[in-house]
This record gives sequence, C-alpha cells and structure tokens, in this order.
Amino acid sequence: MHVLTMDGRRQDTVSPYARWQEAEGIPIYRGSYVEDLHTVAVASWPRLGQKGAFVNLAEQEHDDGWVVEIAPSGQTAVQHHLFEALIYVLDGQGATTLWQGNSDKKQTVEWQRGSVFAPPLNCYYQHFNLDGQMPARLFMVTHAPTMINLAGGMLNSVDFVFNNPYVFTDRYAVEDDFFTAPGHRIAPRIEWKTNYIADVRTFKLDEKPERGEGSSNMHIHLGNNSKLMSHISEWPVGTYLKGHRHGVGAHVVILDGEGYSLLWFEGEPRTKVPWRDGSVLSPKEWEYHQHFNPGPSRVRYLAFRFGGFYAGRPSGGFPDQIEPAEEDPAIYDEFEQECARNGVQPLYPRPKYPATSS
Repeated sequence: MHVLTMDGRRQDTVSPYARWQEAEGIPIYRGSYVEDLHTVAVASWPRLGQKGAFVNLAEQEHDDGWVVEIAPSGQTAVQHHLFEALIYVLDGQGATTLWQGNSDKKQTVEWQRGSVFAPPLNCYYQHFNLDGQMPARLFMVTHAPTMINLAGGMLNSVDFVFNNPYVFTDRYAVEDDFFTAPGHRIAPRIEWKTNYIADVRTFKLDEKPERGEGSSNMHIHLGNNSKLMSHISEWPVGTYLKGHRHGVGAHVVILDGEGYSLLWFEGEPRTKVPWRDGSVLSPKEWEYHQHFNPGPSRVRYLAFRFGGFYAGRPSGGFPDQIEPAEEDPAIYDEFEQECARNGVQPLYPRPKYPATSS
C-alpha cells in the first residue's frame, strides 16, 4: 500500500488492516494457494477463544480467508463485525447460534462437513463444536480488509468495525425460517438465493457448457450479502475449464477430485498448481487461470468471492475468457500428458488451432 507525500512522491506504508492482522498473532499464509486447509497449521487466537490462521492470497486487501479450528466440545467467543463473511465447514460437526443486538431471540444452525452459511452483517454469533473427540474446522472468507482499511484510514478506529451497535434489520430480522427456508431460484439459470446449504458437495447445479465441456455451475447468494457471494463449479474427468481472468478476490476451494490449475499473466510463463480436496487458490488481479481435471473423478469447487464479477475492474461484467482454439497449444499438450499418466482419455479432441504463417 502507498500514500502520496506533500511533494507528490509515493511512500510505502503499512495499512490499518495489515497492522491489525499482525497484532492478532496467528499464522498468515500468503502466495497464490494453500495446499490443504484441513491440515494447515493454526495457533491460539484470543479474539475467537480458539485456534486460527489467516489465508491472505493474491497480494490484495479486498477480502481474506480465516481458518478457524474449534477444540472438541469447545466454543468460540461471541463475534460480531461490520464486514460480511461466508463460511464453509471443512471438518467436524457443530452448531452456530445467532442473534441481533436488539433482540433476545436466538437461532441455531447445525452444520457438518460440507455445510455453507453466512452470519448476517453485524449480527452476534457463536460457534460450538458438538463432537467431544475431534476438532471442527471452518474456512471463512470475509471482506474485513476493505472495512478495516476504511475505518482505520478515515476514522482511525478499527474498534468501530468490531464494536458497532447498529442493527441491520433489513439484512436479518431473526425470521423464523431465515436458515430453514429451502431457498429459491432468482434467475432462469445458475442463480440461487438461500441462507444455508447442508452439503455444498451434493448441491444440484445447472449445465454451463460455455465454461467447458460438460461443465455445470450455480451462483449462490447467502445471508442477504451485498459484497460477498459464491459459486459452485463442476466438470467431468478428462476435461478442463476455459482459461479466463477477472478482478482479484476469488477464493477457489476444492471440494472433490484431483487436478491442477495454471496461473499466468499475459506474455509471462505459466505456474502449475496441483490440488485436491481442501486446497484453496486465488488468482491475482487480472491474472489468467485455468482449471484441469485429468482424473480420476469429477471435480467440484466452491468459490467465495465478491458479488457481480469480482472487484478490481470497472467493467465488472463477464470474465475475459480464452476459447480453446485461441489457447497456447502447449496447454493441451500438457493436459494430454497428465491424462495419459492417469490412464484417462481426454473427453474432447485437440482444439483446431488457426494456421500460423512462417
């Protein structure tokens, strides 16, 4: 991060969010991906009363990831904050109790591995591990960096984010069916609104062949959020999704399957990232990325991200996508080799690349 000095020079400075994060005293994982959220090391986190770690990928401070581990039969400290959050249950079974500051009425959401939900903005909530033998582990994506930098920069008060009494009743009025209603479609295809998914790994998707051969997808709006949303993608063995790029802030969590992704900026070498269940990756601002499934089973991922089509580009809209005939032939060569290594036949033939003049 930088600021302008009085004479117009740029001066590097530490952001309010970075200062707050370091003061929390837990591990911070950076780079483009974390290999396994199920096993990544965590440490005691006084704010939560349990263990945790930050996952700060893609060199950005728009949103972040939190790994939260709750001890057997343990519970977190009560939380509330002026930033949105999306939660995916990595391991274990438990419950979260939620309420508003102006009401004694409480609701409880029970969860297990694969569950997804969102505590509404600035409500109070507390997580409980209902297993007396094993820890539970959650992965949260929040837009805490945006809000902490805003409050810390304009108001010089990070406390404003964590101790604000305002009640957003338009987001959450503790309705009886807030977390139990089945949800509903809000567009003809690939758009769904709900506040709780019991198991995102089995949630029904819509076909989306424009993203790749046999691809399916669903965009999920949770907790009446306005900044953070999610989508689920799945595609079969022996196929891959089309390469594309967009603004920063998407955290792609692998739910099922094994494969790899390529990350690259235009005109630069590609980085290969292998993944499996529990891996998370996040492309940088306007960095091309492409996801491949050379087997042995279908791949499904969950992306927690900004609403619209990500932050960082004024156009919003659709991603900048590379059609197969436009991609570097070396991409298919590598995919074909990976499929052969696994005894898998690519589902579709080599793209017909345009002839190049000598």
